[in-house]
Amino acid sequence: MTRVLVVATSRKTRGGITSVIKAYEKTAVWKKFHCHWVQTHRDGPAWRKLLYFASGFIDFIFRLPFYDTVHIHTADYGTQKRKRIFAKIASLAGKRVIVHLHSSGPQYSVESDLKDLYTSTFQSAERIIVLSTQWRDVVLRNYDLPEDKISILYNPCPPDVIPTSGINQKQKYILFAGTLTHRKGYDDLIEAFAKIASKHPDWQLHLAGNGELDNARNLIQKYRLDSQVKLLGWISGPDKDEAFRCATVYCLPSYSEGFPMGVLDAWAYHLPVVTTPVGGLPDVVIDGENCLLFTPGDTDALASQLSRVMDDEALYDKLAKASARFADEQFNINELSTQLEKIYLAPK
Repeated sequence: MTRVLVVATSRKTRGGITSVIKAYEKTAVWKKFHCHWVQTHRDGPAWRKLLYFASGFIDFIFRLPFYDTVHIHTADYGTQKRKRIFAKIASLAGKRVIVHLHSSGPQYSVESDLKDLYTSTFQSAERIIVLSTQWRDVVLRNYDLPEDKISILYNPCPPDVIPTSGINQKQKYILFAGTLTHRKGYDDLIEAFAKIASKHPDWQLHLAGNGELDNARNLIQKYRLDSQVKLLGWISGPDKDEAFRCATVYCLPSYSEGFPMGVLDAWAYHLPVVTTPVGGLPDVVIDGENCLLFTPGDTDALASQLSRVMDDEALYDKLAKASARFADEQFNINELSTQLEKIYLAPK
C-alpha cells in the first residue's frame, strides 16, 4: 500500500496551503495512504522558523525509509528554497516525488528571475500538480517538461460549512478576507467602495486580514468611511465562520493568485463573488453567470459590479446559487480527494 509523506508549512501557519491540507486530512484518502504531515515552516521570528525547519527536517529523515511517496507543497521563492532540499533527498532515496505548486503568481515563482530554483525540483518530481489549466500552460511554457507529467487539481472549498440562505438573512456588508497587500487589491476595494458608499448608506465593507493595516486606516480616513468600513484583523475559527455567514457579498480584487482560498470559502458559504479573472479562476468563472468580474485595478468597474449585486436581488440569488453549485460539485472535497487518490495510485 502506498504511504505518503506530505511536506508543507505548519498547520499553525496562515495561508492557502495549510487550509488545503487541513481539508484533505478529513477525507478517507488521508487515512488510506497513511499520510503524515511534515511541518517545515511557521510564521514568526527567525528562531521559530529555524526551529520548525530543523524539527521538520528531522521528522522527514526518520520517516522517509517507511514511506514510498513524498508529496511536497511549494509556492513562491522562500518556500521553494526549503522544499527543493526535501525533493532532492527524496529523489536520491528512490522515493516517488510529487510536487504541488501553490504559487501566488508566475512573476513570484516560475517566471521570475529565480525560476531556475524550480528546475531541479521539477526534474526530481515524477508528477507535478498545478491549480488550473493556466498554471499548467505557464509551467510548460517555461520548463522543458512532458505534458503528461503535469496534473491539474483544484483547491477545495472548505468542508463542514453551514451557510446562511437568502439575502434577507444577511447583514449588509461586503467581505474581503486575505492579507492586506496591494497584490490582493484591498486598497482598490476601499477606493471603489468610496465611490458608492453615499448611495448605499446602510451598507458596510469589512476587511479581514493582517498586513498593511496602517495604510488601510489612512485610506478609510481619506475617503471619510470610518462609519462604513471595519478592519477585523486576522480571523479564524468561529470569528471567520460568523464573518462569512453574515456577509452578503464577497470581493477579492487581486492582481495575481494561485487559486484563491478566499473565493473558495465564499463559494462554500454560497456568497455571490465579485473578483478579478486571475490565477485559476478563468477555468471556471463566467461574468454575470456565476460571478461578477472586473479588470485588476479598475476601481470604476469594481464599484459598478458591487452596485449591481447590492441593488439586484434576482442577480444576488443567481450568483448565490452558482456559488452553491461550485461548493457542492466541482470544488467539493470528496470529488477532489478522489482525483488526488488517482494521482497517488497512478503507475510509475
